[in-house]
Amino acid sequence: MHEFGPDVVRLARKLAEGYLVYFSRGVLNSEGRKVFEEMARMLIDEHPELKKVVARARRNPTLENVVRVLERVLGEETSTLLKGAVEGPYTYSSGVQHDWAR
Repeated sequence: MHEFGPDVVRLARKLAEGYLVYFSRGVLNSEGRKVFEEMARMLIDEHPELKKVVARARRNPTLENVVRVLERVLGEETSTLLKGAVEGPYTYSSGVQHDWAR
C-alpha cells in the first residue's frame, strides 16, 4: 500500500467530510475544485503512478470520479466519511416511542 503525505490525507478527508460544502448536484463546485487541485498536485508529485485516475477526476469532477481518487488515499475510510457527511452524527427513527417498562 502507498504511503501518503499528511497534507494529502488531510485534504482528502476535508473533501470527504465536506461533501455538502464541496459538491453541488454530484459535481465538485468551485470551492471543492480548489481543495481537490491542491490535493491532486501533491498527490501526483508523491505518486506519479496515480496521474491517470487524478486526470480523469480533473476532466470530469463527478462524485464517482473524485471518490476513486479519495479511495486510493483513504481506503475504506472514504465511505465512512462520506456517509457521516451526508447523514450527520444523528440516527433517525420512525418517530414511534415505545414504553418498554410496562
